[in-house]
Amino acid sequence: MGKGKQNKFNPRKSSSYQRERNVLETRKGRKEPLIVLSFKDFDRNQGQSFKEWEQAELLALAVNKLHAVCQLTVGEATSQQVIKRYTKVGFPPESGFVHPRHILPEVTWCSMHIQGKECVIGYFEENVFYVVFLDMDHEFWKTKKKHT
Repeated sequence: MGKGKQNKFNPRKSSSYQRERNVLETRKGRKEPLIVLSFKDFDRNQGQSFKEWEQAELLALAVNKLHAVCQLTVGEATSQQVIKRYTKVGFPPESGFVHPRHILPEVTWCSMHIQGKECVIGYFEENVFYVVFLDMDHEFWKTKKKHT
């Protein structure tokens, strides 16, 4: 190996692995991070499956909407009402779903309408949106119909 060339197999100094925290510059010069999705808490026992949404021709619409959401910050998504946070902390009192045991009771639930009544239900932890339910029939937070 010639002079001045580094051997990529030489050990690195431990300081070269460290980086400053909380200074991540995001796209377009934003200081607030963009939304990231997680399906870690997805509940397979309630709501619908991805396959059911695919058969109902909703899955591609949902993925496109989720992709668009990932271009926004939490503040942008909530102020534009792309994702709506429910005002009450905790699980809705009138729900067709049961609070999953693996989700903390004090989360503030959110919904993202795909088209009409179809929703993706989840919650935020910082800039991560955890998808928990696919709700094709708007059963998560039941509301009384207006003007009927």
